[in-house]
This record gives sequence, C-alpha cells and structure tokens, in this order.
Amino acid sequence: MAKKAPRRTAQRILEAALDLFNRFGEPNVSTTLVASELNISPGNLYYHYPAKEELINKLYEAYETELDELLHASEGVHDVEDAWFFMHSLFELIWRYRFLYRDLNDLLSKNRRLETQFQLVLKNKVRAIRQLIAGLSRAGHLEIDVHEVDTLAQSMVVVLTYWLSYEYVRNPREALEPAHAQGALMRGGLHSLHLLAPYLGREQRQHLLALGNAYNGEDPGNNGTGAAASPVDMAV
Repeated sequence: MAKKAPRRTAQRILEAALDLFNRFGEPNVSTTLVASELNISPGNLYYHYPAKEELINKLYEAYETELDELLHASEGVHDVEDAWFFMHSLFELIWRYRFLYRDLNDLLSKNRRLETQFQLVLKNKVRAIRQLIAGLSRAGHLEIDVHEVDTLAQSMVVVLTYWLSYEYVRNPREALEPAHAQGALMRGGLHSLHLLAPYLGREQRQHLLALGNAYNGEDPGNNGTGAAASPVDMAV
C-alpha cells in the first residue's frame, strides 16, 4: 500500500494557525507561536507567509470557498428538514473557522481586505436565506408578505453571524471548546429556524418542534440549571 505524500509545509502552517487561532483567538497568537507549534524556525514560516495577515487572508480564502459552495445548497431547500440540514451545515462551517467570528470586529478593524470581503459574505448569506424562504414558499410550507422577506432573511443572518459571540458571552471559559460544539451549533440552528416559525404552516411548524425535541438535552447544563431547554420548546 502506497504511503500518502507528506503535507507541504505551507499547508501544515495553515492547519496549525487555524487550530491556534480557534483555540486562543487570533490576537493572542503570534507567528512565532505557530512556528513553535510545528517545531520549525520562524524563518521557515516567514518564507511561506511573510506576515501574519497573509496567514489570515489565506485561511479566509479557504473559508470563503467552502461557504460559496454551501450557500448554493439553499436552492434545494423545500421543507423544514432541508432547512435544518442547511442551517446546521452553515453553523458547522462557521465553527471550523470560528476565529473569524470570535474576533470579527478586531479583524475587520485591522484588515482592509477582510473588511470589504466580509460585507460580500453578509450579502451572499442574505441572498441564500432569501432563496431558502422562496423554496419553502413555493412548496406551500410558508406564507409571508413579500415586504417581510428581506427583514426575515437579515435577522437570520444576524443570528448566524453573531451566535458564537453570544455563546462566548454566556460561557467564556468553555463555550468555544470542541466539547461544547454540538450544543452550541444545535442552539444556533434552532434559534435561526425559529424565526421562520410564525410563517410556517401547522405541519411544518410541528416538525420544527419535533426537531427541537430530538436534540433537547444533548448538551446538559447549557442553561446554567443542569438541564438543557430547547429554544423552540420555550417559545411554545
């Protein structure tokens, strides 16, 4: 059996940087620390990425590529089940690149490229959510006035963009640790989809409740009382 080719140093640097940025926050990670994590010299790292900003931009490019591919999936959403899968996939991608969202304001203030590109990301997300809403409407599962669509789409994107920040404020020491990922993503997905609830038909609304119940209790203690509560259940 042939051995896999070793990963190139440039790729290893990216992977190490992403892991460290996610764990400690981008402002708290230097290029020297990334080099130390890989047991390579700072000069070796600078050969591939002469500045920390280049590391960040390269990671952002990877995120943007994955995001663009995923957003196209909104065209295939026809019911709540599809919407749940799409939304959860979005949150999983955001989690993989969570340093971008954890330190979003700081990154945008320092990086002109990210400042302009992230505005495009927001527009693309809104467009994808509008397509999701249109798909549910065409399938007869959702009824909404055309003048409300943009506000609903933007509200869902706000939750998508700032959910991990909210989780971090709730539990700064543990919220962004991998052990708590599933609970955070589940809650974010439920809160996002619950914004659709007032416009859903009875059957699809009940299915949304069932999805919430299925994941209820998956992350014990997340509400500080020792028992998890589904956002949808609480609304009901």
